[in-house]
Amino acid sequence: MNFMERLTSAVGGVMVLLRRPGAPSTHAIGAAPSIPTAQRQGIMTLKMPRAEGWAPGHLPTVAKGLKVNAFAEKLDHPRWIEVLPNGDVLIAESKQHARKPRSFMDRAMVAMMARVKAIGDSADRITLWRDTNGDGTADERHVFVEHQNQPFGMALHDGTFYVGNTDGIVAFDYQDGANALTGPGRKIVDFKPGGHWTRSLIVSPDRRTIYAGVGSLSNIGDNGMEEEEGRAAIWALDIASGEARIFAGGLRNPVGMAFEPTTGTLWTVVNERDGLGDETPPDYLTSVKDGGFYGWPYCYWDRIVDDRVPQDKAKVAATITPDYALGGHTASLGLCWMPKGTLPGFGDGMVIGQHGSWNRSTLSGYKVIFVPFADGRPSGPPRDILWGCLSDDETKAYGRPVGVAIGPDGKSILMADDVGDVIWRISAA
Repeated sequence: MNFMERLTSAVGGVMVLLRRPGAPSTHAIGAAPSIPTAQRQGIMTLKMPRAEGWAPGHLPTVAKGLKVNAFAEKLDHPRWIEVLPNGDVLIAESKQHARKPRSFMDRAMVAMMARVKAIGDSADRITLWRDTNGDGTADERHVFVEHQNQPFGMALHDGTFYVGNTDGIVAFDYQDGANALTGPGRKIVDFKPGGHWTRSLIVSPDRRTIYAGVGSLSNIGDNGMEEEEGRAAIWALDIASGEARIFAGGLRNPVGMAFEPTTGTLWTVVNERDGLGDETPPDYLTSVKDGGFYGWPYCYWDRIVDDRVPQDKAKVAATITPDYALGGHTASLGLCWMPKGTLPGFGDGMVIGQHGSWNRSTLSGYKVIFVPFADGRPSGPPRDILWGCLSDDETKAYGRPVGVAIGPDGKSILMADDVGDVIWRISAA
């Protein structure tokens, strides 16, 4: 191989593909990324730092003019954040359920996930955190709802609270200011569980539709496309009628969603496929069109064909090129719109929580970034907001960013850290 040399090393029982010293590195970032030619890997790169957590007094690093503090601590794998209109902060605590490995590679992946405490007994609950004195630290905690099935996305509309479980959307009656939901909830949409299990939710600006992100079962349709039916897509639930449909497809794992306010356009961050190299293909941020198709699994980026997959020429021809590349395997999960004035030194744009790679020889992500916008579009290179979640030698993860949200005060960013088991609050210094 010209770009990579396949070396294997035992790290916690996981085989790692290491880059040849001196090999070139290209960062596939921006509206016109430089994407290296795909290098098919016989043994997929697996590299995962050990979950270390934060020692007392050890904090993430933030950009100049900012500070960071723990808004809430001692959670159990916090993944997603929903800030209610009254200022209550809801946190989904869940993880991949433990399962028996199905193959050698699957055994390696399960072992790797265990290194960062991403698989095992799941709390399967949503907790409510309240900052009653406005000091930037929560001083009340309540169990908002429990006994769910890997809850993740959350949405509130007109007295109804929606939970995105891995197997569908459940609706509960909600009273403003309530510390907990009551009743079993009503299942209103079914999704196939497993695979990429997270189900993010967002309500449209006109309050008529709830959008849900549903990831693929596999990397590239490994079990056939019949198994992927209804997956790798963003769904749209009409609130009035209760009817749900696929809004856009070909999105391998669309997680965070946000609306750009000047145009009202829906945007999402997508985790792309594995096994083609460190930077190939890049994860991305993109606007999402009704009926749009974005390539998975047949091709990626600007209709670059993945020759590992049985092809569909019509699907390739219909593929929409994403708007903005985020680099290879950054695991960009969290997404929220941040208006100018929220943090000093930052204008309008999207905030992205990058969970961090496990499938490249030099790790990427493990930080929170900002993509500036102008006239409804990305308008420049990304900037780091928070970093320092990874040790210099890439062997230890102190934290891994997931969900991001504007804080209740409108002057801060909240970030869920599922390795540190903490919600960080980023604000003006």
